[in-house]
Amino acid sequence: MTSPEAQVKHWAAEAGFDDCRFAKAGTASHAQEFLDWIEHGKHGEMAWLERNPHRRCDPREVLPGCRTVICLALNYFPGNNPFPENHPGGYRIARYAWNNDYHDLIEKKLRELDQKLQTLGGTQKFYVDTGPVLERDFASDAGLGWNGKSTMQIHRRLGTWFFLADILTTLDLTPDAPIRDHCGSCSRCMTACPTQAITAPRQLDARRCVSYLTIEHKGPIPHEFRRAIGNRIYGCDDCLQACPWNRFASTSREASFHARESVFSMQMRDFLSLTDESFRTLFAKSPIKRIKRPAFLRNVCVALGNTGTADDLPALRQAAQDPHPLVAEHALWAITEIESRGACKHSGSKARV
Repeated sequence: MTSPEAQVKHWAAEAGFDDCRFAKAGTASHAQEFLDWIEHGKHGEMAWLERNPHRRCDPREVLPGCRTVICLALNYFPGNNPFPENHPGGYRIARYAWNNDYHDLIEKKLRELDQKLQTLGGTQKFYVDTGPVLERDFASDAGLGWNGKSTMQIHRRLGTWFFLADILTTLDLTPDAPIRDHCGSCSRCMTACPTQAITAPRQLDARRCVSYLTIEHKGPIPHEFRRAIGNRIYGCDDCLQACPWNRFASTSREASFHARESVFSMQMRDFLSLTDESFRTLFAKSPIKRIKRPAFLRNVCVALGNTGTADDLPALRQAAQDPHPLVAEHALWAITEIESRGACKHSGSKARV
């Protein structure tokens, strides 16, 4: 007779998840560190993390009678080059955002699993990084990888390129054994961070993180970080990409994670011509749509300021007339940066990279 644990893992594989393991529900192992992180304001403007922080630390506070956290992994690695053949490239978008929003895809799979778990007598709540669960703690407890020095979860087979999802359930499933930390003396992720946001092993100051600055931060990009953002226009993969465990990663089976050609066929300055309507059309069902046009064009202007040439100045001068001050201010900054590099070249100085 098939055990409940084997049955659940079979259902998870049928739904398309790449791994499924179980952790005992209880107080998260890094609950106090999370509370200290919030108290010191290292979450920046992500105010939702401040709401009922103690509730996030124990799934039994979220689902009365919760006995097990089902931890799931889904590979999203879309490859290394998103650009069509002969495209000059020149900008970077975090891989998870190369195409459709993962929440929609994974939530559908979780709903299917929930229905099957109900047949075993379970009551469930499920989340894809949207609920009050410290999911990486429970993933580590369940042996679904370990928490790396970048604070990102690392899986021995998937590397860093996977999404985590959780199902809180009243079912009493036998916990899986954790695995040991395999980071050793490696600190490549810390070295790779362009803004030194990883302040110590497994300690992240979100206020310095490029992903936070280009996605969650709503206002102007602080001047101290603009040049470090380089050519990144949405998110940052540097600490993920640096991990040597990615040598085992393979391309995701989910076609909806592969690069969207309508986006990556554009050159960076082309994004500046987007209206609110064309922005919503281009990024329909994409996570990029969530930050809205002004913040996205803010990011594009910063990247052009760092890597652009005189060919980009007409588009930036037009953007400097944008009615939204967030776009206009960053476009003016970019123009100054490009013109400054041009002056340096004409004077025989080495241009800034």
